[in-house]
Amino acid sequence: MLSQINSGAVVGIEAFPIEIEVNAGHGDPKVVIVGLPDAAVKESSDRVWTALINSGFRPPMGRTTINLAPADMRKEGPSFDLPIALGIISALDDMNPDLLPRICIVGELALSGAVRKVRGVLPITLMARNAGYKAIMVPIENAEEAAVVDGMKVFPVRNLREAADFLDQQIKIDPYHLDIRSVFEANSVYEDDFSDVKGQESAKRALEVAVAGGHNLLMIGPPGTGKSMLAKRIPSILPPMSLDEALETTKIHSISGSLNSHQALVARRPFHSPHHTISDAGLLGGGTNPMPGSVSLAHNGVLFLDELPEFQRSVLEVMRQPLEDGEVTIARAAASVTFPCRFMLVAAMNPCPCGYQTDPRRECRCSPLQIARYRSRISGPLLDRIDIHVEVPAISYEQLAQLEKGESSSVMRPRVVRAREIQQQRYRDVAGVHCNAGMRSKMLHRICRLDPDAEAILRASMADLNFSARAYDRVLKVARTIADLAGAETILPPHVSEAVQYRSLDRQLWT
Repeated sequence: MLSQINSGAVVGIEAFPIEIEVNAGHGDPKVVIVGLPDAAVKESSDRVWTALINSGFRPPMGRTTINLAPADMRKEGPSFDLPIALGIISALDDMNPDLLPRICIVGELALSGAVRKVRGVLPITLMARNAGYKAIMVPIENAEEAAVVDGMKVFPVRNLREAADFLDQQIKIDPYHLDIRSVFEANSVYEDDFSDVKGQESAKRALEVAVAGGHNLLMIGPPGTGKSMLAKRIPSILPPMSLDEALETTKIHSISGSLNSHQALVARRPFHSPHHTISDAGLLGGGTNPMPGSVSLAHNGVLFLDELPEFQRSVLEVMRQPLEDGEVTIARAAASVTFPCRFMLVAAMNPCPCGYQTDPRRECRCSPLQIARYRSRISGPLLDRIDIHVEVPAISYEQLAQLEKGESSSVMRPRVVRAREIQQQRYRDVAGVHCNAGMRSKMLHRICRLDPDAEAILRASMADLNFSARAYDRVLKVARTIADLAGAETILPPHVSEAVQYRSLDRQLWT
């Protein structure tokens, strides 16, 4: 007998519907899976047969043909185990098939018949809703993830017997409900706070400007001055995520397998910090079956590169295109996959190989040649794409010993949010631009209107400091953000002066 089960598969961060046809007929005992299955799908026959037996079902005795349609799309992963098993049970007339056309099913099977967590449940649930399905059956560990999709009934199952009995209408499973508001509220409290940082007021100000405009930032200073500590507190002043941002970010983490069990959403902006030994594929994404890399896992959040010169030069150079475009495309023989990667780049580095060139209390033993080689690991084009360069000096004992805490994240964040709201209103009719950092070149002169005195300061800075054309654009964008923080419509001299100070590498203050 023939049965049909609805499921889904993921390509990139989007899903497409899969129709699983199971025909249990006569002939030699054999299982044939067709429809471009990968190795994990082909191996499902052994898992499914053992799970059926251990769950108390009889497996087919003759030839069983399993077709995964559409046949021209490659099918990957173990998420078809559960629908294949249920299709076999239906084909053997051991289950009422009435519910099958109205429900989408995904899940991996253990040999015992238990249903295991799978990747990509959120994009598959979104696809199922768009395709007109009203319900989806998922592993119980994926229930929260699927339940964030409004308008879908989510039926979590623990094992194959429970799934089959529910579809046979022998037992009842209540749909899983999720309060999305409570998820966002639970993720609104941060353990790391800027009040923990002693001193470094200029660096904190630079971070506030960077976050307010979505600007990339590089911190330069001796070891132990708090560069990593500052970076880890950036998420605490980032604007809260919208539901659309959270869904898009969660889709990336879902297909990468980085969502925790029973995690519904990535409701807090990501902070991703890869080790400096990471490869090109690890940073951008890749593999035989392309998976997201670090730049995509930091989507809508922060990518922190500590010890920037220690990264391979080739790794840093391949990041230039994602920084500009906000997406990365991975081409393979079968298909090309595009992952979004709009992130705020935050990097940290020492001023020299030993780290103590700018430390007044320690002697630097690096030769000029060693320092030049160290700095040359970061190319000029990459530095031009970093809007703000800020020095993080060594902290004195008096600053460390003071009992008074610095400004907290709860005070800084409202200022950032107000500046972002101004920018959202400004770019509401511009597709793909959400903050000042994404401002296009043709928009600069219209949006970054300079006071005459501010224009004179910028002209003098261009002549004295030999800024590149891209550095000029960056200064204007940062000055616009500083003006937004101050609530000013026109960019004034103090705004330009502060923006110029954030190009410390161009000004060669640490040579």
